[in-house]
Amino acid sequence: MAKIAPSILSADFANLERDIHDIEKNGADWVHVDVMDGLFVPNISIGIPVVKALRPVTQLPLDVHLMIDRPIRYAEQFVKAGADWLTIHIEADQPQNNLACLDKIRALGCKAAISLKPGTPAEAAIPYLPICDMVLVMTVEPGFGGQKFMADMMPKVRTLRRLLDEVNPGCVIEVDGGVDAETCKICKESGADILVAGSAYFKATDRKAFVKTVQA
Repeated sequence: MAKIAPSILSADFANLERDIHDIEKNGADWVHVDVMDGLFVPNISIGIPVVKALRPVTQLPLDVHLMIDRPIRYAEQFVKAGADWLTIHIEADQPQNNLACLDKIRALGCKAAISLKPGTPAEAAIPYLPICDMVLVMTVEPGFGGQKFMADMMPKVRTLRRLLDEVNPGCVIEVDGGVDAETCKICKESGADILVAGSAYFKATDRKAFVKTVQA
């Protein structure tokens, strides 16, 4: 059974508490929080104060995805703000800083994850896999919601699952980008454990049914 993490990037920012309660009510597993800085990706979203404000609103895990330059600068603040899972992009800094960042996240009691953009091969993740709790595979270019699902990323998911089974079998795989009631099937078949859904969740006429479809 897969987990679903609705992304609040597609929520109503004037009513985030209402929409997060809706995510809980409809049986979703996590809340996915997209953080963008306008540097690593060409968009700006939310930051540390919003994560801190969301923490008391829900008991669901906050899955915070940092699409920011040099995430080691802010990792501790996001953990202290309430992140349960904190994902950094391996393309956002030098390998030694990324490794140090992952170590810092775990030392603070948070689950540490890496993310790969569509153009980054699975093999680039190898140095990080032994110390990751999750690997996030982007199936759109990070930075904007509502993009079309890139099915050609599924071989990357399968490769990562094979690599993880060799060095860190407890590590889970998340897929983010264009996930809907149809594309979730190939994601699960390829080895994804957690599926992020933004537009598809918030635009669903029956959100509870959509959650069950993705989880099945």
